[in-house]
Amino acid sequence: MIDYKEKIEELLYIAMERGASDLHVSVPHPPILRINGSLVKIKGENEISKEDAEELAFTLMNEVQKKEFQEKKEIDFSYSINDKARFRVNVFYQRGNISFTMRLVPFHVKTLAELNFPESLYEFSAAAQGFVVVTGPASHGKSTTLAALIDRINKTRFDHIVTIEDPIEYVFQDDKSLINQREIKQDALSFSGALKSTFRQDPDVIMIGEMRDPETISTAITAAETGHLVFSTLHTNSASQTIHRIIDSFPPDQQNQISAQLAISLKGVISQRLIPAIGGGMVPAYEIMKNSFAVSNLIRRNRVHEIDAFIETSSKDGMISLNKCLAKLVAEGKISQENALAYSLNPSALEKMV
Repeated sequence: MIDYKEKIEELLYIAMERGASDLHVSVPHPPILRINGSLVKIKGENEISKEDAEELAFTLMNEVQKKEFQEKKEIDFSYSINDKARFRVNVFYQRGNISFTMRLVPFHVKTLAELNFPESLYEFSAAAQGFVVVTGPASHGKSTTLAALIDRINKTRFDHIVTIEDPIEYVFQDDKSLINQREIKQDALSFSGALKSTFRQDPDVIMIGEMRDPETISTAITAAETGHLVFSTLHTNSASQTIHRIIDSFPPDQQNQISAQLAISLKGVISQRLIPAIGGGMVPAYEIMKNSFAVSNLIRRNRVHEIDAFIETSSKDGMISLNKCLAKLVAEGKISQENALAYSLNPSALEKMV
């Protein structure tokens, strides 16, 4: 007789010991880890049966979560092992079988230096108001970077911080700031509803885990315009793509207004990738755009396509293009030229730089 609670915790401890970012359980495969970006089977583990996958998944859930999963066929939630670790969990059906993925969320919030980002990014955390967006593909560290920026505020400013997440990932411990963390479904019904209610909660800083609809985006921009410092994420690949995505999510008759609001309220965009490092591990490559007077004009005049070229020539203002960052990482011997070209949005231009 299998003790499924003991089994899932055994798998999670193996994941932590091996430095995995994710644990995958999927019929009919053995449990699989993602380590430094690559999938690795756990040696000695048998293939997961349909019954085992169901029992393991339901061991992770409470009764309310089980009911929601059975109704919607998928669910996101968080799971903790005592004070050892937290995991972001997604359970879903595939070909009639239950599968799930568990993402390790460390208790310790790393600093930008520990994450190999320039500490100049803390300028975004020092702002009184504005809109900061962290972007990049899924599973490339956006939440971790966001947590570093929020924790910096927590350690240096006496502010009221409200976070809205689905689910809560990093749990912040109050330092100088007062922090209220709200989880969708548990503490609020939707991102847009929770965000609107923050205006009655007297926040200084608002962190939105993900902007999923135009209503949430519009409210976030309005919050930044009205004296709040707002942080959020999007699944986009660059600063210009991010601005296009935000504007294009609205009907044509509203886009000029959104462009004007964004030109004023946007503080900056951090676009990042996690790239396999020479010798093991992952290292971030990033593009940093700060909203200067010139960038604001480009947004307002619908010349967003020119922002990429402007970033290339604005290093003196603290900006950096993804290609320049990749070239620097290659020159420093941190990543291979092959990987740099694979992750570049403009590999032909990068080839001339490395």
